[in-house]
Amino acid sequence: MRSHHAVDRRTLLRTAAIGGLAAAVPLGTSAPAFAAPALARPDRPVLTHGVQSGDVLEGSGLVWARADRPSRMVVEVSADADFRRSRTIRGPVLTPDTDFTGKLRVPGEGRTVHYRVTAEDLDGRSVSEPVSGSFRTLPGKRDGVRFLWSGDVAGQGWGINPDIGGMRIYAAMADRHPDFFIHSGDTIYADNPVTESVKLPDGRTWRNIVTPEKSKVAETLAEFRGQHAYNQLDENVRAFAAAVPQINQWDDHEVLNNWYPGEVITDAQYTEKRVDVLAKRAFQAFHEWVPLDPRRAVDGRVYRRLPYGPHVEVFVIDMRTYRDANDANTKPMERILGEKQAKWLVDALESSKATWKIVASDMPIGIQVPDGTAWEAVANGVAGPPSGREAEIAWVLTELKKREVRDVVWLTADVHYTAAINYSPARAAFTEFDEFWEFVSGPLNAGAFGPNAMDSTFGPEVAYVRAPPAANASPMEGFQHFGEVEVAPGGEELRVTLRAQDGAGLWSKALTRTK
Repeated sequence: MRSHHAVDRRTLLRTAAIGGLAAAVPLGTSAPAFAAPALARPDRPVLTHGVQSGDVLEGSGLVWARADRPSRMVVEVSADADFRRSRTIRGPVLTPDTDFTGKLRVPGEGRTVHYRVTAEDLDGRSVSEPVSGSFRTLPGKRDGVRFLWSGDVAGQGWGINPDIGGMRIYAAMADRHPDFFIHSGDTIYADNPVTESVKLPDGRTWRNIVTPEKSKVAETLAEFRGQHAYNQLDENVRAFAAAVPQINQWDDHEVLNNWYPGEVITDAQYTEKRVDVLAKRAFQAFHEWVPLDPRRAVDGRVYRRLPYGPHVEVFVIDMRTYRDANDANTKPMERILGEKQAKWLVDALESSKATWKIVASDMPIGIQVPDGTAWEAVANGVAGPPSGREAEIAWVLTELKKREVRDVVWLTADVHYTAAINYSPARAAFTEFDEFWEFVSGPLNAGAFGPNAMDSTFGPEVAYVRAPPAANASPMEGFQHFGEVEVAPGGEELRVTLRAQDGAGLWSKALTRTK
């Protein structure tokens, strides 16, 4: 274990390299591209990657931080921004076992909870500079709710570009002042290294900040941790995380493109070919670096339900961990949720008292997502009754109809464009379900693609779509997206707005509560 006061050579080199790039941020940029972690002082701990909050519950929120050495996480909580009246809560010891990260559930009163985190040296002689954040508590019956969703960060070689101010879409999302944010997966791209520069088709150059961990595919635990740390170098990301609580889920790129349990890969970039080994390391890093409360998850992993006041409840699902292998996807029944999770989802939706039930899905339902000659998502491109993974989703939809579960809205990312899709039994080969909407957004900072072909099984109609003219468009091309959901006070109306990377509204749809 590293001593209390040591800073390893890699950390020094990485910080020096980032510091050298800082001068390249152009004058006039409204926010710097990133905030390099401060060099550790020998006499006191340093909080290295800002603060985050997530999985807010009635009267509490989960607060996250990371230190540069073994130390104790201490959180001061107040209903006032000036902390005139506050409560101090001593949290966990931050050790190398968790990459010096820690999470602490803290109580909160009032509509906004302010917190500031310090790291206390284990010898009790010094404490870090504080880092502050805030989260919104659950609304009342007459309050409105606004939240955002999107996914896909630092993929396809598009990392933190200091020339354009970094991941500016996060600043645009912060400007919407949401109550919370659903990160719909691909929180990192562990399998997508970045290089110092990329020549664009129009002759311009995209420039990346590069760290050792982000310069190769992640295989070791340290490399997976470094992928998460990379995103937190961006000041826009850090400012957003400090101001907006998150609900995080994972998809494939937290591990490897299109992975499934039991897979053995042949990619020459990897020395470790067993996906299950990589997934175990990725799972640990994911849970260390995002403010996800495993005690809320059904099996301690990802899928869980999070009520947000009387009118909104979020059901986070995991279409990655329990799936069958990617194949032709045409057997009578194949799994993408797994039998246990599928039953949990239906039962949880039925028992919900919320007006609007939000299914946060890491993959779309009717959009065709190929994996070579196999299929990656639910759809299989075969017209007619449900087969393969479609059969499992059909069971979920049929059960919701039988149990008269209404006002269910599906949100997803994954496909790197934005769309609004209505599914209706009037157009479908399979009719035992109620009409519903699926809204798609993304990417946040990755290559833009699409649009993909639709599968006709559940009768989709694409009401809106926005995608780039050419595949893998860089964030400079303007095809990054996030989505916004607003529930009106009283809960009678839910409005979805698809937004561009600067926050401009692209398309909007109001849904009315079923009577």
